[in-house]
Amino acid sequence: MKLLMHACCAPCSVYCIDELEKENIKPTLYWYNPNIHPYTEYKARRDCLKDYAKSLDLDTIIDEDYGLDKFCAEAVKDLKNRCTNYCYPVRIEKTCKFAKENGFDTVTTTLLYSIYQNHDFIKKYMEETCAKYGLDFLYKDFRVGFWEGHQKAHDLGLYMQKYCGCIFSEEDRYRKQIEKDKKNK
Repeated sequence: MKLLMHACCAPCSVYCIDELEKENIKPTLYWYNPNIHPYTEYKARRDCLKDYAKSLDLDTIIDEDYGLDKFCAEAVKDLKNRCTNYCYPVRIEKTCKFAKENGFDTVTTTLLYSIYQNHDFIKKYMEETCAKYGLDFLYKDFRVGFWEGHQKAHDLGLYMQKYCGCIFSEEDRYRKQIEKDKKNK
């Protein structure tokens, strides 16, 4: 098996890589995340993943398409459904296309790790997109190790982001605090 694993960030990769290692699977990591904004956040997550992968001697492919304009144009078409309409599909599609064009036969993603993501949608879309490209989809419900991976990432001193990635998810993070502040005025 030649596995390409889309990686959204180092902390989400920790548990996934550890679990694959138990099965003697060494993935090549693929960074393509045009959803992460602002650029300083994008750079912090990218660089942390590079450093973490290097510490594990994992091959890592970095696609530097920052993609702010395209992401915003697509996301604002339907903000409530931006993840399933654009964010997940664009990353999964690009990962599968890259895998097919570069000799990988199997694909997975760290998006299957987060308890905050739409797991069922990601799984279904991965199945469909892998089939479209003639790839195997390595499905694992990595969510079972979410808190274990989170703690290990923290213990390793990895950059721990506070929101999914896009500016809209950052707003969601602060929304409750903003509403609380308004009530207290």
